Amino acid sequence: MELKTGDVTGDDVLDTVYLYGQVDGPPSIFADNITLVIQDGPTYESTTVHLKNNEGYNARLFLGDFNNDTILDIMVSIDTGGSGGYGIFTIYSFRNNSLHELFNVDKYNKAYTFQVNYEDFYKVQVGSPRLNVLFTIDISSKGPDYLSQYYDDNGNLKNPLQGEVHALGALYPIITTNESYHFDLLALQRIIGPTNAGTLGYVENLLTWKDTQLVSNRLSASIPGTNLAVLYE
Repeated sequence: MELKTGDVTGDDVLDTVYLYGQVDGPPSIFADNITLVIQDGPTYESTTVHLKNNEGYNARLFLGDFNNDTILDIMVSIDTGGSGGYGIFTIYSFRNNSLHELFNVDKYNKAYTFQVNYEDFYKVQVGSPRLNVLFTIDISSKGPDYLSQYYDDNGNLKNPLQGEVHALGALYPIITTNESYHFDLLALQRIIGPTNAGTLGYVENLLTWKDTQLVSNRLSASIPGTNLAVLYE
């Protein structure tokens, strides 16, 4: 399916990393039994990694230094498909030919869960007691067709209403400093209302390596922009 070359063992010799799976054939892009294979550059010996979550769409590889040891790490990304837009992401270090997991999407999704509650006067609160964080989203620009479903003419909720924050949907390697070439990660989770059709915003989490693990360096919520002209009509 895909291969990348780079020094993932730390011996200054290029290694080859393969990602392959069983595909039904075009036009299908779904694959199962997706497997990671790392071939050592000097010896040509191969290490096979059987992924726990090993099926989906658009499986891809990325090599970059995430744990700040100057050695390339291996990132595997797979789309699950469907309306949820979830992603499967795993990052490994293979320093000294020893496999070590740096990022696990299941652990991430358990750690970053949120409650979404609609409030009076066109506000939505997105919070996590565990993370001690609360975001407030103003949805007054959604328009009368949307708002009248849930609010009365005075801006009060007709009934209690909840939304949802989806599991991790995107994970982007980014470089945030010119001082080094190691990568941080930008994690995105979609915020929705009572139905999956409407996106209220995204929880954005900037993950940075610290000591022995990736930690949240900045947790924020982003919202889609609105047409500025509407405010002045």
